[in-house]
Formats: sequence, C-alpha cells, structure tokens
Amino acid sequence: MMNSSWFRGKRIVILGLARQGTALARFLVGRGAHVTISDLQPAGAASLAAAQAAVADLPLTLALGGHPLALLDDTDLLCLSGGVSPDLPIVQAARAAGIPLSNDSLLTLQQTAAFSVGITGSSGKTTTTTLTGAMLKASGLTTWVGGNIGTPLIDQLDAIAANDRIVLELSSFQLELFDPALCLGEPVSTRVAGMLNVTPNHLDRHPSMDAYAAAKRNLLLHQRAGDVAVLGLDNEITAAWYAAYATAAGRGLPGAGVQVLGFSLLTEPPVGASLRGDELRLRLPGQAEQRVCRVADVRLRGRHNIANLLAAFCLSGAAGASVEAMTAVATTFSGVAHRLELVRVHAGVAWYNDSIATAPERTIAALQSFDEPIILLAGGRDKHLPWDLLALAGRGRVRHVITFGEAAGLIERALADFAAAHPAAPGAAPSVQHTDSLAQAVALAATLAQPSDVVLLSPGGTSYDAYRDFAARGEHFRALVDGL
Repeated sequence: MMNSSWFRGKRIVILGLARQGTALARFLVGRGAHVTISDLQPAGAASLAAAQAAVADLPLTLALGGHPLALLDDTDLLCLSGGVSPDLPIVQAARAAGIPLSNDSLLTLQQTAAFSVGITGSSGKTTTTTLTGAMLKASGLTTWVGGNIGTPLIDQLDAIAANDRIVLELSSFQLELFDPALCLGEPVSTRVAGMLNVTPNHLDRHPSMDAYAAAKRNLLLHQRAGDVAVLGLDNEITAAWYAAYATAAGRGLPGAGVQVLGFSLLTEPPVGASLRGDELRLRLPGQAEQRVCRVADVRLRGRHNIANLLAAFCLSGAAGASVEAMTAVATTFSGVAHRLELVRVHAGVAWYNDSIATAPERTIAALQSFDEPIILLAGGRDKHLPWDLLALAGRGRVRHVITFGEAAGLIERALADFAAAHPAAPGAAPSVQHTDSLAQAVALAATLAQPSDVVLLSPGGTSYDAYRDFAARGEHFRALVDGL
C-alpha cells in the first residue's frame, strides 16, 4: 500500500469535473493536498452544475473552460478522470516534465488493504462486475462495487475494512495509467483479475489494436504470487494470454505463483467454469467440480450472458463466494439497465434497450440473443470499427434496420456493400431506412412492428453525437417507448 501521508501539502491537478473527479477531489483534500480541478466546459455550463455543487464545500480551486499548461507549475501529480485522453497537450507536457499521472481507480487500489477484484474486457464488464458483487454480497461478505461501473470508491476508503471485498470494473482508459513509466508509486493490480475478452474497440481513442490490448493487459502484469487471474478461453487474444501462463516467458505476462482459471462456453478448462450441455459448472482450485445451475433457470437473455455468468462464478469464487450464493444470483438476476433491458411489451411488441452496445460486436451479440424477428435501431457515432460482420449477422434475423445519428450513412453503406458482394448469402436482407434522430427511429419502428417482433436499440456506435453518454441515450429511449 502507498502511504497516504504522501499527499499532504502536495499540489495536485485533476482533469475532469465529473463523478470521478469530484470523488477524487474529496479524497485528496481529506489527505491534506492542495487541489485544482480543471474542466474544458466553462463555469456556466449546465452540465457542470451538479459537479460544482458537489465540491462547493471543499477548499480547492476550479479552473474551468480549458486546460492551460500553466496549471502544471509546481504540480506534483496530475490525475485524469475517466475518458480524459493522455494525448491531451497538458498530459503530454506533464509527462515531458516528469510529473506522474494517476486516476481514482489506481489510487483506490494503492490505498486499500481490502481484498480486491478487478474486471475488464471489451464487452460484458458491467454485467459481470454486477454479478460478481451480487454473489459476494449473497455470501454474506461486505462488498463494495464501483470503478468504471459509475461509482468511484476513492472517497469511501475510510469506510472500507481490510476484510471487505471491493469489485472494480476497469476500462482501458483507466488501465493505461497502470504503467510504471507513467504512474505515481508502484503500479498495482487486484488480488483477482478478470480478463473477459479483447476485441476491437475504442480505436477512435487508442492509436492501434495493439495499444488497446496493451492497456487491458496492465491488469495482469502487476499481479503477485498468490493472486488469481481469470481469462476467457473463447476469445483469441485472452485465450493466448491464458496459454502464456503455461508457457511462462516470452508473452509479456508474469505468471509466477499466479493461479489461473479459465471460463468457456466451448471447452472445459481444468480449473474454472464451463458449459456442459444445459449445465453451468465450476471447479475451483483444490475443490471438486460442482453444478451451479442450468441454462434453463437463468433469467438473463443471450449466450454472451451465459459466458458472463461463468466468469462471475470464477471471480466471485476466487474471492470467497459460496456456490449456493452463485446459484441464487444466477437464477434471479434479470440484468443491468441499458443492457438488453426489456423496457415494455406494447401491442405484442417487445422493446429492448441495449444502449450500452457502442461497438458492432456488441450489437451482434444482442442480435444473437433473440429468436424473434427484429427491428434494429442502429447508429450514433462510429469508433472506427468494422461493420461488415454486423451485416452478415443481421441476415435472416433482422427484418428492418432503422439508422440514426452520425454513423447512419456508414451503416447503410456497409449493409448495401455486403448485400452487393454476397447476393447468395443465406437469409433475407433487411430493409434499411434512414432517420435523423432516435425519436424519429422509435416512431418509425412503431409503425413497422408487428406482434411478436422485437424492437432493439443496439446502436453499435457511441452516444456522443447527441447524448452525454450511453445511459442518457438509453433513458431517452425508455421515455420514447413509454410514451407510445
């Protein structure tokens, strides 16, 4: 653990006045630091009102409307809120000046003695994190769930005991600072590290797929003997990392003394969780294999959510959860908001909110969760990811695609190009119709939908062309559907 007395008297700048920034400010001020929070939004911006109110009682400085390099004068530490790019000029200037970087999740792990579980992946993070936390709580363990899931834990550390569990969802943006060349103090990992999958994502922010994967891999690099790594075996990259533990040197992973568990829908790892017929099964180190539940008893929709459950069995089990608690959660948990969330059944049509799907791969997973005919609402802002596999996945499954947002034209071209290049592809090609907004897309879907159809908002793009985040987009979708 890093000594908290280090912060006393230090000058620390936080970039981003949002939930993570305000929680971090409260922690740092409480440790005696001189804190400045800088945000690109101007002082009068409505989006900052709640955050400004949240820090109004703290003795700190607000620098709003930009990130001037003068903020770095005499600065001892620069902290980045979630989503703040390390490519910003002020961050690059800090690096050039030798000023260390950090964020709330890294500091949380450096400052706590609690048993920690960290979960990352290109998809499934939030559902798996929520499931893992619920299984630990159902086992009678005091458990704190946070990180990228929306609840920073940095300002709650004084209440977290050493025998508590903390479960953190960690994004590539957070993990890229878990780097000895960048961060304050020694980089750390979690006692249990879950690497669900790595597929193309956020390539509008990371310079390459290799850089994106390297950021994810930081969660594994700093584990120590006695820790546990949980990896998905159905993904090419994470399966290769799993194999690297067995072959030891040469793959950029430590491995010495780390217990490795795998989870898979397709194979049965010697230690970990797997699907055998209709049964979800778990074998923890030194224990006999047990059946946790049957697929038929799971309330979550989609094969990808069965994989999320298998991961959660491994993660929670490694942190002390009982199999009885896993069974109880697996057979009652119905999902997380904005993730294949059933909003309403209206006139025989089921309306689902999957606003979290900000990459085509996630949209494909959503499509594969239904046997009913689908009307797909797709769009938002593109992340420089390929759409051709979505065109293939929609054949014979999707009756209509309704596009909206900045990526509408890109999606329409991808569907048209696929249809032209593969005229003999199985299944009927969906009709494609363009709208200018999510509201127009919902209204059009209501006129096209027939009883027993599914109308699915699973955009494949981010929300930033029209909304502050995917949750705001999902909430607007809910309101539109409730108003039908």
